[in-house]
Parts: sequence; C-alpha cells; structure tokens
Amino acid sequence: EERRYSMDQWPGYEVSRRRLLEFFNERRIPNPVVLTGDIHVNWVNDLQLNFEKENSPKVGTEFVCTSMSSGGNGGNRITEYERAAEQNDFVKYYNSNRGYVSCDITPDNWTTHFRVTPYVDKPKSPIINQASFILESGRPGASRV
Repeated sequence: EERRYSMDQWPGYEVSRRRLLEFFNERRIPNPVVLTGDIHVNWVNDLQLNFEKENSPKVGTEFVCTSMSSGGNGGNRITEYERAAEQNDFVKYYNSNRGYVSCDITPDNWTTHFRVTPYVDKPKSPIINQASFILESGRPGASRV
C-alpha cells in the first residue's frame, strides 16, 4: 500500500519531528507545548517520543486550533479523523466545529479552552466553551478539565 503524507502536517516531516521530540526528551524540557493550526479542526495530542511504541514516554503536548471561517460552518463528521482519534491513545480530543483557542498560562499550569460556534454564516452566532485541557507544570500530557 502506498503511503501518502500531507506536507502541511507532522507526517510530512517525520525526520524533523523525530529530531524535535528527541531534543525535548534528551534536554528534559519540562513540558513543551506546540500550538498550531492550518488543518481547520481542533485536536489535543500528547506528543510521544516514539508514536510507534505503545508505552513511549510523553515529551510534550500539541494543541491544534480550527479556523473561524474557512470552509463553511464546520461541525461536519470527518470519518478519517474520527477513526484516527479512536485508534490512537495519544489523541485526547477532536472536534470539527469552527472557533478559536484561548490559553491561560501561569507558572503552575497551562489551561487551553476550545471555544466553538455552531455556524459562521449568520450574525450573532453563539460561542461556547466546548472543552478545556490543563497541563501541570513539569508534567507532559494534557488532562481534560
């Protein structure tokens, strides 16, 4: 089977990703956070040293933010993403609604809020807090609040 990679996502840069995660681990960086987007859906992922090994140590956390208006209202079911979320323990959250992320950062913890809206094509769309995750200082990995 031929493997395809998106050049906009981690799998398109496997060597660079591995080098970065090894750097986090070797330098014992206490809790690195990656904030990203460009995929137009929300994700929370524990970054593991080696994603191929089941009990590989967590070395950081990734928060992926959706877009507010690209590609219509969002909220649609994306089967391949749902399957990926179900089949990978490092995936802590997936949602395809439009919205944004806000982060509260203190010396003790980092809390990320996923704020979403059911539609963007009409005025006065409500914004709700769909999910929140906390990172404790010095402990890689996200926990849902």
